[in-house]
Formats: sequence, C-alpha cells, structure tokens
Amino acid sequence: MIRIFFFFVLMKFIGIIPARYQSTRFPGKPLVSIHGKTMIQRVYERASQVLEDVLVATDDKRIEEEVQRFGGQVVMTAGTHRSGTDRCAEALDIFRSQTGRAVDIVINIQGDEPLIRPEQLQEIMALFKKPETAIATLVHKQHDLSEILNPNAVKAVLDKNGKVLYFSRSPIPYQRNVPREKWTTRYTYYIHIGMYAYRTDTLSEITRLAPSPLEKAESLEQNRWLENGFSITATVSAYRNYSVDTPEDLKKILHLFD
Repeated sequence: MIRIFFFFVLMKFIGIIPARYQSTRFPGKPLVSIHGKTMIQRVYERASQVLEDVLVATDDKRIEEEVQRFGGQVVMTAGTHRSGTDRCAEALDIFRSQTGRAVDIVINIQGDEPLIRPEQLQEIMALFKKPETAIATLVHKQHDLSEILNPNAVKAVLDKNGKVLYFSRSPIPYQRNVPREKWTTRYTYYIHIGMYAYRTDTLSEITRLAPSPLEKAESLEQNRWLENGFSITATVSAYRNYSVDTPEDLKKILHLFD
C-alpha cells in the first residue's frame, strides 16, 4: 500500500474534461441539471476525489462561467478540435504555460459520464506503474448479448497481456458455428469504457497523426493510434459507466444518484 501511495505522489497526473456545448443529440448537456448540480460539476467533483488537478477544457463561455461558478479550474480552447484528445493536448499546453508545473500523465475524462467512479481513475492510474504503458484505458465485462450486438457499445479485444488488439462497433470476435445465444457462454466480451490516459509525450505524438482508414471505418479515433503502431494497455474494471448522449439516457440514470 505504501508503494502505491509513493507511486501516485511521484507521478504527476492531471485530469482533463473536454466539454463542448454543441451536441447533435443533446445540445447543452454539460449544463443540464442533475438533482441540483450541473453534469459538468458532477463529473468534476467525482474526479477531484482522486486527482489534485482537474481541468475543464471548453470552447464555450457558458461552460467556462459555470465551472468558475462552482470553483473549478477551466481553460478556453479552440473550437476547431476534431476530438477530445486534441482538446486535451491544447489544455495541457495552456496549463503548463500558466502554472509552470510538470505533468507526466493526462487522464481524458468524459464530460458526459456523471457517474464516473473514483475507483476507475485509480485503476487507470495504476497501469502506469508499468514503464511500457504509453496509453491506458478501461474495459468492462459484458454478458448482455443485446449490448454486445449494439453498435453504440464499442467492443475491445485484448491479448493475454492486456494490450488492446482492436476496437470495433461490431460484435468481435464473431463465433463461427456457435449460436448467438450461446456466445457469452463461450467467450468473455469486453465493452470499452471511454476513459483514456496518456503519457504527455505520447499525447503530443498521437495528436499529430492523420486520420486513418480503420478510424474512419469505425468512427473510433483510438483505432488510429493502433494503426500507427501505438500500444494501448487496458485493465478490466469492475464498474461500468453510463454515458449521457440523449435526454432519454439521462432519465434512465437519474435514480442512480445519491
């Protein structure tokens, strides 16, 4: 336990929450009220239970003002970023320029997952005890066939050492000559949890990569990193996440809050 404590002290982590106001299916969702607190505040407070530094990166003044209202750290970034990863990279540059502080690891925290667990942050941070970990993420075992078949639930296939082989919206692996209703009894399927952590030099490298064929095919930016030879280390989380992509998603999870 002492060794783990000193590891977290020596490694300088920052949590960055990319937050856009515009959303095709749920405009303004970072500011939606959840039992008296905005979604962005709930994500921020949960992340702050583990991380000393948490930063919201946005391109919208309304989100900036809300984070300032509840006392959080926020930076304004460009409105032209293609992904949350790109926004994290700019936010990191701003943070280091403003504070002069070193950062070893950036954790990209989804701003539309207000039920994020502090334990998940600890799980992803622990992966960096391995010097070879450049990019880390989380997966969760899934036994519900409907979720495995759902293209909105991203599946991940891992090798025996916990490295991700591929991400797909399709149910992978496809089990030939096995009835679908028996798939979950013959293989452990993993649903990807969209939290990433990167060493800062790796973050800088991957944001310079051009979109790749596999990324475009699946509409999954993490496949760009794999396609360019970067390894992604995953750990199996005991906890699942609930992403709020639509007002209906929010209604489904309101009862899960304290």
